[in-house]
Amino acid sequence: VCVCVCVVRFFLCPATCQHEQIVIREGDIGYDYHRVFDRCLRGRTPESVEVEDAYVRSNHQISNFLRFCELLVLAGGVKRITLTTGQDEGAEQQQREHFEKVSQSLSSHGIRLEIKFSTTLHDREIRFSNGWVVKIGRGLDYFKAPKGRFSIGFCEMKLRRCHETTIDYYFQPGKV
Repeated sequence: VCVCVCVVRFFLCPATCQHEQIVIREGDIGYDYHRVFDRCLRGRTPESVEVEDAYVRSNHQISNFLRFCELLVLAGGVKRITLTTGQDEGAEQQQREHFEKVSQSLSSHGIRLEIKFSTTLHDREIRFSNGWVVKIGRGLDYFKAPKGRFSIGFCEMKLRRCHETTIDYYFQPGKV
């Protein structure tokens, strides 16, 4: 057990699966997507990423998903992203239009985006084709809203306060 700025626990799973856990406390800062997902992108970059998060519906949630996609573009090597989420009841058309814009933007970087909708999805999980699986209690939406458009943390997510959540990382070398 290693205690740092955040709580990090390392476990050894059966069949050489590595498990790490980070607990982000209410109000913590410094947990942008680069910090949270860097370990999954170092070394062998995944060719595909599957995101299951029932709550990529409203504008700010789709913006968070876009930020995650930008991280994958910067990592290089990703060819396909699949998002399974729920539909925004009453705003389905707007949600689809936003996803289409994200898809077009990713396409210009050589990445194909596939969107699937589920009415039963609940758990939040991100699977990388290089063997990493990340389970985040709050999904990609763990950032608190900034105090305003002109406050620190509005643009730079490293400075954005977070909601409390637990992130579990699993790496299984044989799954690569």
